[in-house]
Amino acid sequence: MTETATRPEGITPSQTVGPFFAYALTPHAYDFPELVTGNLLAGPDAGEVSGERITITGRLFDAEGNVIPDAMIEIWQADGEGRFAGHDAALSNSAFRGFGRVECEKDGRFTFTTVKPGPLPGPDGGRQAPHVNIGLFARGLLNRLFTRFYFSDDAAAHGGDPVLALVPADQRATLIATRGSDGGKTVYNLDIHLGGGAETVFFEA
Repeated sequence: MTETATRPEGITPSQTVGPFFAYALTPHAYDFPELVTGNLLAGPDAGEVSGERITITGRLFDAEGNVIPDAMIEIWQADGEGRFAGHDAALSNSAFRGFGRVECEKDGRFTFTTVKPGPLPGPDGGRQAPHVNIGLFARGLLNRLFTRFYFSDDAAAHGGDPVLALVPADQRATLIATRGSDGGKTVYNLDIHLGGGAETVFFEA
């Protein structure tokens, strides 16, 4: 008679976010075609997309200050006139995708090529300052993390932003990307910290 193993009662462990099927979601290293890349400007008509051309870059760190090399970061944003692809009929045939996805490099760096978004409508007829929405997947996380970032040269608009107003004043700097330049190109840098003294502010889904 064969003895049958019994499964112990109790709660089974949750599956953490990642590792990912890189050949499907971020297949660049495999030389496979990518459905979504870090370039939000696609096709020969990209020059007609509204907004200043910018590069968004930064590095991802854990709570101990170590870089995270295999996280996946997605962004979603409006164009230079505050319009979202897929939500605005005028952008239905545009080269602007409004959505990008990259895998962090070995040094934790992520990079996107896009345009600087314009102001957006807010609740109660107000306005939201220009910003980019971020979704973050990483090994060890039980749930995807959400945040957004703003631009350092839009400080005058930050005071009226209804979402930024919810963030304690001493933590708002974690959501502000710093403007710089590289070879004449406009670059915004924002490092993301999953914990520690410089922890980035994240929002509930």
